[in-house]
Amino acid sequence: MADSSAPPRAGRALDALRPVTLERRAAAYAEGSCLSVFGNTRVLCTASVEEGVPGWRRGSGLGWLTAEYAMLPRATHTRTPREREKLGGRTQEIQRLIGRSVRAMLDGFTFGEYTIRIDCDVLQADGGTRTAAITGAAVAVVDAFDWMVATGRLAASPVLRRVAAVSVGIVGGEPRLDLEYAEDVRAEVDMNVVMSSEAEFVEVQGTGEHGTFGRRQLDALLALAERGIRELDAAQRGALGA
Repeated sequence: MADSSAPPRAGRALDALRPVTLERRAAAYAEGSCLSVFGNTRVLCTASVEEGVPGWRRGSGLGWLTAEYAMLPRATHTRTPREREKLGGRTQEIQRLIGRSVRAMLDGFTFGEYTIRIDCDVLQADGGTRTAAITGAAVAVVDAFDWMVATGRLAASPVLRRVAAVSVGIVGGEPRLDLEYAEDVRAEVDMNVVMSSEAEFVEVQGTGEHGTFGRRQLDALLALAERGIRELDAAQRGALGA
């Protein structure tokens, strides 16, 4: 039975995404960029092309792609100190997730000794910052590699597919898509799902925050996530076609 005290969604259906906007080329100087907006969550994603690779890759002829994630001090209701000297565990975990997800877009690293550096900066947070970051970063990466082709650095882009991500969870006993912060902190089950534009899973992170969950609930959450990611993939296609 649904919990009547569960947070409201301002008229949004339980299986509906928040309003999503992917603003391509939002940063004038980056080779690729996208402002990813999921409701009140806003993440600026840039993809920078840098000559050279990490030392362990040097001399291989192969490139590399890596990601960084940060939250601006007033992205949340109270000021969060900048992580100047040491990154927190949550930040490191999100950076690795973004990097793994976006590397899944590529047909290997045979694009020469260049590093594609993804920066995802949270301007405003209302839940789902990592999923908004992945979805926006994918658009930025497509444009960064297209820039390399256009400027003669590459003969062809190594991008084979896009990736997109969304959160799902069980709140008040009900499966919900694309959780806002007020839902996320109350969720009995919280899950982040990354999928490719080929409808294949890239990563699934799921936790029973306040207990356990069964196979039927897991299947319901994955079905919700797949539906939402199809819509996000369409939004990416629209942004890149603009």
